[in-house]
Amino acid sequence: MNLQASAWPLGRRHLLGAALALAIAATLPAHAESTPNTASSTAPNEPTQRLHALFATSFDEGTRRSPEWATYRGDHRFGDRLNDASPEAQAERDAAARRYLEQAQAVPAAALSPQDRISRELFIEAQQRQIEQAAFAGWRTMNLRALGGPHTQLADLLAVSPMSRVDLVEKSLARLAAYPLRIDQEIANLRRGLAAGWVPPREVLQRVLAQIDGQLTADVEANPHYAPFKRLSTQIAPAERERLQAAARDAVTRHVVPAQQRLRAFIEREYLPKAPVSGAMSGYPEGRAVYAMLVRHNTTTALAPQQIHDIGQRELKRLRGEMDAVRVETKFNGDWAAFVNFMNTDPRFFHTSPAELLAGYREIAKRVDAEVPKLFAELPRAPYGVSPMPAHMGARAEYYNGPALDGSRGGTFFADVLSFRKKPKWAMETLVTHEALPGHHMQVARATELKSLPAFRRGGFGFTAFSEGWALYAETLGFDLGLYTDPYSRYGHLQWQAFRAARLVVDTGIHALGWSRQQAIDFMVENTGVERGFVESEVDRYTSQPGQALAYMIGKLKIDELRDRARARLGNRFDIRQFHNAVLDQGPLSLPVLERVIDGWIEAQARA
Repeated sequence: MNLQASAWPLGRRHLLGAALALAIAATLPAHAESTPNTASSTAPNEPTQRLHALFATSFDEGTRRSPEWATYRGDHRFGDRLNDASPEAQAERDAAARRYLEQAQAVPAAALSPQDRISRELFIEAQQRQIEQAAFAGWRTMNLRALGGPHTQLADLLAVSPMSRVDLVEKSLARLAAYPLRIDQEIANLRRGLAAGWVPPREVLQRVLAQIDGQLTADVEANPHYAPFKRLSTQIAPAERERLQAAARDAVTRHVVPAQQRLRAFIEREYLPKAPVSGAMSGYPEGRAVYAMLVRHNTTTALAPQQIHDIGQRELKRLRGEMDAVRVETKFNGDWAAFVNFMNTDPRFFHTSPAELLAGYREIAKRVDAEVPKLFAELPRAPYGVSPMPAHMGARAEYYNGPALDGSRGGTFFADVLSFRKKPKWAMETLVTHEALPGHHMQVARATELKSLPAFRRGGFGFTAFSEGWALYAETLGFDLGLYTDPYSRYGHLQWQAFRAARLVVDTGIHALGWSRQQAIDFMVENTGVERGFVESEVDRYTSQPGQALAYMIGKLKIDELRDRARARLGNRFDIRQFHNAVLDQGPLSLPVLERVIDGWIEAQARA
């Protein structure tokens, strides 16, 4: 899974309970509770005012600099613009990060409430991450990835853009007209990376070309950039709808298609011939330093690649043993390889059409929705749906888009229904728990509703180890939700857990330990039983997004550890519903901050 947008929605106000407030305070020095700005203060002190003003300013400026991000949040003030990808604009963003960092560090933490102190810490970390990345200009040009990039992002953006009023539709038309400049800027960036020795590997670029080709349709009305204009609101007069749709067809034909053709020609003629066979970070200038940075950023830990590699091997060995126990339980007459082949090929395990597969996901989601309250003290109000993944994305991992901050759009789990022949029924339950409830939708939608938190913590940026760690942990909750009742669906659950453990081995293997692409593919197929074609796309994903895949299992293991710690400390007083809300009700956190928050919550619960 891959969260598509960096910002998501919000809803009703939620005030933390007394136990959680105590938990936050417990993460800080004792004197913090007696500062002028405690939770009970009626007026914020001057440092608090400065900090909140900084949060508001940086969030507003970020919205202006990243208009696509604003649209995902439900802010359509800048819906006629695309991100400025010029070197000058990037330098301005970096300068802003340095300015924000200096201003945040100048606010004395001791004068802040416990909650504001956490916000300050997270804000500072976000600026430091951007500043650290600024040191690696070549890495920053690597925007063409196996899961997409600038060549797919406009179609994705238009799909969530409102088409309810003429002025909003006109803004989307303006974005179509702005697309050629955005692509020309991207080509210039790619050329700078090429000159510096930074080009994605051959296999990744082949996938990019296929993604572009999937959008260069002969019929403009079949183009994914035109598709949103087919759903113009009926509140728009028929003559106006016809005018707007004609303008969209013209813009796609005159602006979008030529721009994508230019990008395609550049990739095929200039970029691809210089692409390395391996995309290992160790093969790029300063690549080892880049990978070390990405490991830190994605896991929010100080774990070295070899340590992560070893954790993956350990977890994979355990999970493989459980998977093999399922094989024995089914009384299958054959060895592991034969069982894997049976699970991946027997017709009983597959739907016969995309519509059947989509209906199957929706049916599982409906069952889960009814059971989720038993595991959470409070649930998000924002709804979600299950929709087909856009066809031009090709075979790839499913993903989730969060709801809009203004409540105008719910969350969406995008399913790869076109690959229905390769999507076994026994893997569907665990996927729903990851992408929808109690996984991504629960965490993302809940965060948007925590209005006592500053906006950047609700819909500004996240921590991959937290969000993906939560979603992987959520898969294990399927047992409590009435899922995995037969050995085959239990195998599916274990397989996807094993797949995330194998990612720790493969990602570090490729980028730090000298593994080849083929070695990584063979390892994952042999140790997880996942279909080879999907594994190939995933390995290309890890190659083009180094470190991202490490976040899932590292984050999940930390949540497991904190749950077990809470249960051992509290005994019969442990409430799984309260624990889950304690994890989620601070928004996304780095793992060290999450640990401090939960340790404080445990002690508060013990004293209550």
